[in-house]
Amino acid sequence: MRIVSGIQPTGNLHLGNYLGAIRNWVKMQDDMAAQGGQSLYFLADLHAISMPFEPETLSANTREMVAALVACGIDPDRSILFNQAQVPQHAELQWLLNGTARMGWLNRMTQWKDKAGKNREGASVALFTYPVLQAADVLLYQATHVPVGEDQKQHLELARDIAQKFNNDFASEENPVFTLPDPIIPPEAARIMSLRDGTAKMSKSDPSDMARINLTDDAETIMKKVKKAKTDPEPLPSEKAGLEGRAEAANLVGIYAVMTGSTVDGVLADFGGEGFGKFKPALGELLVEKLAPINARFVELRRDRDALDAILHKGAEKARALAVPTLDATYKALGLVRG
Repeated sequence: MRIVSGIQPTGNLHLGNYLGAIRNWVKMQDDMAAQGGQSLYFLADLHAISMPFEPETLSANTREMVAALVACGIDPDRSILFNQAQVPQHAELQWLLNGTARMGWLNRMTQWKDKAGKNREGASVALFTYPVLQAADVLLYQATHVPVGEDQKQHLELARDIAQKFNNDFASEENPVFTLPDPIIPPEAARIMSLRDGTAKMSKSDPSDMARINLTDDAETIMKKVKKAKTDPEPLPSEKAGLEGRAEAANLVGIYAVMTGSTVDGVLADFGGEGFGKFKPALGELLVEKLAPINARFVELRRDRDALDAILHKGAEKARALAVPTLDATYKALGLVRG
């Protein structure tokens, strides 16, 4: 069993990133190791250039994401952690698969429609062919499973369609070039909302730093943000139904539940009837306790550029070793003459 998953290198990581995606990666890594399987996690820096970007920021964010992943529990000795740009086989395979992918398939991609908006003529070609690179990302490693959320199901289906058509056109049923990956639907990711607006997701783009808990925040800052988080004057209910229409209260209780591995009803069984004067300090202390080791490691790692580059270099070497046989088989199946 081999799982492959990628994440765009964005800066200013926060609690929502950790609980929404990174923590699931750590669990999958541990599960794969226990089953004798293999985990490949990559930073999708090639995908990042499909939209407007600043080169210096992309470089900095790529290294910062490595620091965050390692600090959160991704072990470069147990998983293969790398960035696409150091494994050129991703881009090579994308080009070869462009001959199999169809315009109609890509035109139907929801993310293309959403990101290009009304200015499709002004969008980059890379944004349009983004899903073919995603297919290459997983097919290159003969991935058996790919973790997908709701927004990526369509792209995995496209990867399977491309693999199936390529195998039908250029290989045999007994000796296919590509493995058709199956989806892994992770446990529903925690949806962490803004500390200033319980109806909006926690986001690095929010102009107010008080709206989010950053992985770089120290204990004092975390406590301050939690205590100043927007709430209402009512005490906490004793059951989940009582949080209906109380977005900010529901968000804080939900964060507490996720951080303790409990349920919303379990948290309310302990805090029902209490005001936020008691609950907020308890939540703040919990976050400090859980995030302090991550924060310390993250801050230490992000200062050590050489260590981060070494992690990416080591992971890329392992990834290239796995990628080359698939790429060679693809060239051969297409009848392309190589020296």
